Amino acid sequence: MRPNHPLSRIANQLMWDRLISVVEEQAQTLVRTAFGTPTREAGDLSAGVYDTRGRMLAQAVTGTPGHVNSMARSVDHVLAKIPLERMAEGDVFVLNDPWQGTGHLNDIVIVTPTFRHGKAVGLFADTLHVVDIGGRGIMGAAKQVYEEGLYIPITKIVDRGEVNRWLIDLIAANVREPVQVIGDIYSLIASNEIGGRRLIAMMDEFELEHLDDLARHILDHSRAASLAAIARLTPGTYRNEMTVDGFDGKPMTLRAQLTVGPDGIDVDYAGSPGVVAQGLNVPLCYTEAYTSFGVKCIIAPRVPNNAGSLATIRTTAPEGCILNARHPAPVAARSTIGHLLPDVVFGCLIQALPDSVPAEGTSGLWNLRLMGGPGRVEGDPAVLAKATPFNITSFHSGGTGARPRADGLSATAFPSGVRNVPVEVTETLAPVVIWKKEFRQDSGGAGEHRGGLGQVMEIASVEGMPFGISATFERVVYPPRGRLGGQPGAAGRVELVSSGKSLPPKSHSSIPMGERLRISMPGGGGYGDPKKRPVEKVAADVERGLVSVDKARELYGVALTDDFKVDQAETAKLRAPIAAE
Repeated sequence: MRPNHPLSRIANQLMWDRLISVVEEQAQTLVRTAFGTPTREAGDLSAGVYDTRGRMLAQAVTGTPGHVNSMARSVDHVLAKIPLERMAEGDVFVLNDPWQGTGHLNDIVIVTPTFRHGKAVGLFADTLHVVDIGGRGIMGAAKQVYEEGLYIPITKIVDRGEVNRWLIDLIAANVREPVQVIGDIYSLIASNEIGGRRLIAMMDEFELEHLDDLARHILDHSRAASLAAIARLTPGTYRNEMTVDGFDGKPMTLRAQLTVGPDGIDVDYAGSPGVVAQGLNVPLCYTEAYTSFGVKCIIAPRVPNNAGSLATIRTTAPEGCILNARHPAPVAARSTIGHLLPDVVFGCLIQALPDSVPAEGTSGLWNLRLMGGPGRVEGDPAVLAKATPFNITSFHSGGTGARPRADGLSATAFPSGVRNVPVEVTETLAPVVIWKKEFRQDSGGAGEHRGGLGQVMEIASVEGMPFGISATFERVVYPPRGRLGGQPGAAGRVELVSSGKSLPPKSHSSIPMGERLRISMPGGGGYGDPKKRPVEKVAADVERGLVSVDKARELYGVALTDDFKVDQAETAKLRAPIAAE
């Protein structure tokens, strides 16, 4: 059938949709078989299929932009080291090199070639975040990547179906949670195997000998659709900067220049700070991942994510910049800064697309990386010897920024997209108790559309023992900004409940015996003038406990009676200035 024949185009579209379902089953296999809570509870993973040239053809809907967009380059690195003709059926490759993987050592990438009738027809790759990779932890004051954990270069972990037990034993001996980590690695291998089986079944069904023609259809159409969306923008260069907390009381300003041209969008981070001595540095692959995601969210959200659509968005940053950290810089907490990049990009795009870009949100995750037992926290060694050793990561989020036509989302991760981990899971896997988990009143920035609320959590040891937290929190000093008259969201806080002592937001801290840890997560910025918010919505927010009576009056100009009904006369007085405009 001719490539431009209508039936050929329909068949290609059917196969494209089928390919997306293949990688979604690949991802769901990972979710169902993974051992670690980041994957099976939060969905911190990615899965994708590639052609024999290493170009990503489809990604799973389940997963995170930072993983899949940076993992897109991992297959190129594997093929550069081991050409496809040197691979055999049953081979599997592993890596966690931050500069060839997804930005830090905790993300393990597995790449598997798929063979049909003895010939390689494509590759599958997936990645997930393991709960521990040894070293000094995510924010353990490491000064180089060598201190951050076990570094795995591109290595064959399965040779023609035979698992490399020496490598498995080496990994297990260097991590604090060997059962979880090794279990996750086997889950990654199984996930790619399922993807390969489903791809072969699809090729059998459609009688395909190769993916070349389908790849051409997917990539050409995705690139063309992306360029068509970009063409609707006014060409030009747009700039934005955003000051963030930084580290140890030293704020930093992220700067971006976004240029819209006929062949795509270029984003340059020249003028952003240099690398720091802590693990906040971001390899360029991760900077590219969240920059392209931020652009696609606004410009072409419905165009599938693949090598064709990603090629229209190009990212640069000066070498040695915090957004282009070079080996061996510490990078364990690279998501703390990397997750802020969509907000930086949004500040550029609103100049090209007024009324189409949300306010700033919490952006960075507020994960609880908790640990306990001897050698993991400060305290009397004799007391700690009686404590249960544990190491767990529980994912949680603040609020997102308000949208041009809707409120922000409360306690929701954006841009990462991971889910909050249920407290029951955390309490089952670790000797801790979550005494409180609730929306944080007044944390969403006021606006015609309110910012999403953060949440408050209080945690204690169920054994009455000291425990620790490795914090990597942003938006504690500089909260998410509102847009077009919207107010900023509330800044975050980390503190002890009984003493009220504040803890550093980017450091390892020990919670003394008998104390509770309180985490107050930021809220998203508001959008538009708060006095234009419908009074009924303000009253409903107050009745639900999302906004206090005082803030309703002060920020929204809405007076309420004792039973949360609107005092129409008083509200008219408070809103008189806006009504007169």
